[in-house]
Amino acid sequence: MSENGSLNPVEQNDLLQQITLALTHSLPPGWGECTVVHRSLGSHSETLGQVSMVTGPGLPAPFDVPAALGELFERLRAGMHTPGLGTWFSATFTLTFPFSYDVRYDREGEPRWQSPPPPDAAAEELRRFPRDAEHAPAWLAAGSAPELRIARPFDGTAPDGRPEVRRPDVPGGEREAMVRYLERAPIVLAARSLDSDVLDPAQARNVPLTYHTDGTWIWPGAVGYYLRAHGVPPEPELAEHIRRGGFEVPDVADDVRSAAVATITGSS
Repeated sequence: MSENGSLNPVEQNDLLQQITLALTHSLPPGWGECTVVHRSLGSHSETLGQVSMVTGPGLPAPFDVPAALGELFERLRAGMHTPGLGTWFSATFTLTFPFSYDVRYDREGEPRWQSPPPPDAAAEELRRFPRDAEHAPAWLAAGSAPELRIARPFDGTAPDGRPEVRRPDVPGGEREAMVRYLERAPIVLAARSLDSDVLDPAQARNVPLTYHTDGTWIWPGAVGYYLRAHGVPPEPELAEHIRRGGFEVPDVADDVRSAAVATITGSS
């Protein structure tokens, strides 16, 4: 295998030979031909097989594919990735008794799933196996469009007009890191003025009128301000999302920033 993880033709052929051996050891006696289809998107995959017998009914019947087969196909798929072009989504492997095989790859078509992948599979696919825009089929590009959630500084308004907060506190040891994340994430919209502090109206107007995004969440600059100034925690789901990412702001692509602006402004 080369330094960048790609497989040369000899290494690809070696994996195909391993797939052949794994199949021949799992097929029932009297088999004549079998077909295995491996489909994958992101980390979601499925491997299905059919076998035809030399004698008996002519129609192929499903058979249980060994788990190791899916792992071999995933190694092959990763090793066939080309930067900018991605890799294949489906492989159809046909084995004819005893050891003759044919394999065909589909790098463009959307797989015909038995079990649909999770909503973020397309985005994960592009992270794992990047493609230039001109080489990303429409179905993949559409599926990778981010679904951004907007966080609020507070949960509502109390009868006396003050903001209500019904959220778990941010532990003191996490507060600085979380404030840093909230304030350093890319700004996608900003006003030239500042807003007043609703928890301390006597203060000068110093609440930023901005919107930030990390590619998954959008939040107004007030979220970071009120955590820093008053200890007001972000929404629990946003706080947990920040923790899972190790308090490190990810890179946010230009198209995702544009999607965030469209979400904020309600444009399409």
